[in-house]
Amino acid sequence: MTFTEADFENSVIEIFRDNLGYTYRYGPEVDRDYHNPLYEEQLLSSLETINPKLPQTAIEEAVYKLKNIGTGTLVQKNFIFTDYLQNGIPVKYYDGKEERSAIVYLVDYQNPANNTFHVINQWTVVDEVEKRPDIVIFVNGLPLVVVELKSPSREETDVSEAYRQLRNYLHDIPSLFVYNAFCVMSDHATSKAGTITADEDRYMEWKTVDGSYENTQYAAFDVLFEGIFEKERFLDILKNFICFSKETPEDKKILGAYHQYFAVKKALQSTKEATLTDGKGGVFWHTQGSGKSLSMVFYAKQLREVLDSPTIVVITDRNDLDGQLFGQFSACEDYLRQTPVQAESRADLKMLILNREVNGIIFTTMQKFEEYDAPLSKRRNIVVIADEAHRSQYGFEEKVHPKTGKIRIGSARKVRDSLPNATYIGFTGTPVSLADRNTREIFGDYIDIYDMTQSVEDNATVPIYYESRVVALKLDESILHEIDDEYDRVAEEAEEYIVEKSKHELGRLESILGAPETITTLCEDIIKHYETYRQYEQTGKAMIVAYSRPIAMKVYRRILELRPEWKEKLGVVMTSDNNDPEDWREVIGNKKHKENMAGKFKDNNDPLKIAIVVDMWLTGFDVPSLSTMYVYKPMTGHNLMQAIARVNRVYKDKQGGLIVDYVGIAGALRKAMKDYTGRDRKNYGNPDIGKTAYPKFREKLEVCRDLFHGFDYSVFETGTDLERAKLITGGVNYISHPSKEEKRNAFVRESLLLRHAMSLCRSLLDQNERFEAAYFEAVRTLLTRIEGKGKLSLREINNRINELLKQSIRSEGVINLFSDVKEKYSLFDPAFLSEIARMKEKNLAVELLKKLLMEQIRVYSRTNVVKSAKFSELLAEAMNSYINGMLTNEQVIEELLKIAKDMAEAHKEGEELGLNPEEMAFYDALTKPEAVKDFYENDELVAITKELTELLRKNKTIDWQKKETARAGMRRLVKRLLKQHKYPPEGMEDAVSTVLAQCEMWTDNTEFDE
Repeated sequence: MTFTEADFENSVIEIFRDNLGYTYRYGPEVDRDYHNPLYEEQLLSSLETINPKLPQTAIEEAVYKLKNIGTGTLVQKNFIFTDYLQNGIPVKYYDGKEERSAIVYLVDYQNPANNTFHVINQWTVVDEVEKRPDIVIFVNGLPLVVVELKSPSREETDVSEAYRQLRNYLHDIPSLFVYNAFCVMSDHATSKAGTITADEDRYMEWKTVDGSYENTQYAAFDVLFEGIFEKERFLDILKNFICFSKETPEDKKILGAYHQYFAVKKALQSTKEATLTDGKGGVFWHTQGSGKSLSMVFYAKQLREVLDSPTIVVITDRNDLDGQLFGQFSACEDYLRQTPVQAESRADLKMLILNREVNGIIFTTMQKFEEYDAPLSKRRNIVVIADEAHRSQYGFEEKVHPKTGKIRIGSARKVRDSLPNATYIGFTGTPVSLADRNTREIFGDYIDIYDMTQSVEDNATVPIYYESRVVALKLDESILHEIDDEYDRVAEEAEEYIVEKSKHELGRLESILGAPETITTLCEDIIKHYETYRQYEQTGKAMIVAYSRPIAMKVYRRILELRPEWKEKLGVVMTSDNNDPEDWREVIGNKKHKENMAGKFKDNNDPLKIAIVVDMWLTGFDVPSLSTMYVYKPMTGHNLMQAIARVNRVYKDKQGGLIVDYVGIAGALRKAMKDYTGRDRKNYGNPDIGKTAYPKFREKLEVCRDLFHGFDYSVFETGTDLERAKLITGGVNYISHPSKEEKRNAFVRESLLLRHAMSLCRSLLDQNERFEAAYFEAVRTLLTRIEGKGKLSLREINNRINELLKQSIRSEGVINLFSDVKEKYSLFDPAFLSEIARMKEKNLAVELLKKLLMEQIRVYSRTNVVKSAKFSELLAEAMNSYINGMLTNEQVIEELLKIAKDMAEAHKEGEELGLNPEEMAFYDALTKPEAVKDFYENDELVAITKELTELLRKNKTIDWQKKETARAGMRRLVKRLLKQHKYPPEGMEDAVSTVLAQCEMWTDNTEFDE
């Protein structure tokens, strides 16, 4: 017995009702107006309970405002509602003497037991059309969460289907989503939560109930429901872990992920304890790309509930980072309920802190602190958040210059002296060095660790891979040694006098790396690598990290000389200087220009694809589709790890980010990994594609070869377009034989993994490997398009495979996989069917016919109960006989063509009788028993059909779809009509059940507009 979608729905309801203590209601049994998505009766009752001191008029005004949330887009309305949900609805009322202002709270966050929690299935909403989501979770009558489930036992549905269903709901019943906090989708194997603005790849699993990161690789479906919807935690998430970010042209609604939720809770507790003791709030290490900046926003907002009116000072060590982080906080100022301010100078910073006794979020760089005669503030309710808390600038000790004897006070000491009673917490995307005593002395130990391995498992980030192309520059050994020395000079332990001493040597290295012939070789190789292997990877976004600003300009100009048509495709983003040559200015631009460049690079559809950078954009700058970074600059430690993390963001089916190395950073990478967790070192300690992706590619290529053993595709590499087309369809034909079902399933799985590995190591493949992999990908694409969801489009399949071959093997030809089949076709077209029958690839012909027949049967399954059952049985019978070897492929084609012919004749029959498809379905139900036609004239049966259809149309009501009592009324109407016509004949009483089944199918699949 299969585990149906209804069974799955019941199991989820059981979790809410029995495990979490929610009250269950069946939607159709709630007496209400379907045009109103609120559970209004419960809403009014709850608001009175939560706001006992307010008069009825205040409650009524709040409900009025709730039901009439302004104009604007759905997202804009949802923004207003989210503010109401988290902070209450401001109202005015007359108390008999004067007008008063008050706040009507929608939720009692302090007393969870004071709220009502309902789980309701089949909650009907009528808007643009009428829809019934699977499950809606209500708090105090507000429909806060929509849950969409898909059957775990039906192969053709999965969690992606649930996502598409949720997106359709946004268009069909937007009124429900005005009041939405977030959505959940699950197919039992995968359960994820996300907001109304989230793309599918930003829906996240919730992998723990208690905050432990153990055993979180594969989380059972109930973990999400019990992890998020435990009542106290659910309310906490609603109030504190949902925010709108307004830094993009379109507002983004953000739901905190499970690792952010539990880590922020730990940080708040640690901070609270630190304010009473040593001021060491701890270090919050969440790997780059996993949402650290948003975690800081969530933390900052909730500090006001943990401490008494705290002032927050956010410190970075670079102006561009200060600006980026300030931008993130400013984008969330509505959520924070205070406006962050940025210190413009040392004097400004001093005034901002001296003149403030409570609250405030102040952004500054480390360098703006100086030695003061007295502390700026001795308050204990100041919290200093240090971003990237372990950089060398955060030195705690005084250091003496060995030549001048001058004492240099570490930046961290200046901050500590300025704010001696503050609590210090460090946020970092890279680990604190084991040898770094300063960071621990200032901040204390780790509060929470979310490492690379966990982040990749959770799909919060993708892994990073490495490819060395140092050899392409043809630099001699002595130059490579000089670059190694440069690494040592830029190491974090380097003292100021060492850096000064090495300026001469650095200048020499600049002249070598910036030599015209070296720049030309570099640019030629980058262009070749990009055009051949990376321009089609995701959106084609790539970054070139240059050694210095002059070298960045040389690279820019040389690439444009080699590719003048790349004027819009290529850009430079770096700091400017008053002494810059005049001809640099039009390229670098001012601050506004840089902001414009950032917007263009983040826009996946913008022609700007390649950005040349030096220091800017290497930390805190997110472009999820960015897949490739070309490195021509020595970097070490956390600087290196932060830079390469630009390519680790999640985007669609991106398998990883690729770092292409021209200066030999492999050793620095290995060294930087020393401080990571044991499993990070094991999994990502050697990201070289030659030792990771390429062996995986070879393994999967061998598997695919084995699966195709016995089929000769060797001429694919050298053949004509026609020969290639025949090999692709021939390959599908070969692997589609019924005796090869297991092999076919294995091939679809393994060839996809082959493609994933190839996307990372394409530059290492020889020509034979590239063509062979391209062949298997073309076969997989054709096979999955024929067998997959959606309507069959031969033109779309052709276009897709031509594009694929153009990208993978630079094919300029155009192949036609279906040269024997005309472009426009119909299942009811005899000429088209005979073209399919004549195909040489008989197994492929069977798959095409099966797909087309199933498409038509799917239509019948919603419209015609008799034809649906009849043709489903005929198709299943024919395919079972074929799969079991009782029919050859020629014979099964004959059977399928016969079914198609029967469908065509049935289609014509309705036209001949003067019945539309809707009426024909009732006619089929009335005449299902063959003997019925012996008792009635055909004209009489047609008349009954039309009368029955008209009766249903005239009396239709939404209640027929929802309430069993209403459905019973519909059945009585139908039986009364049939009785008037003395239907059914004596002895054929079962015929009525077929007619009623057709009526119920019509009811369930008809759009109601009232």
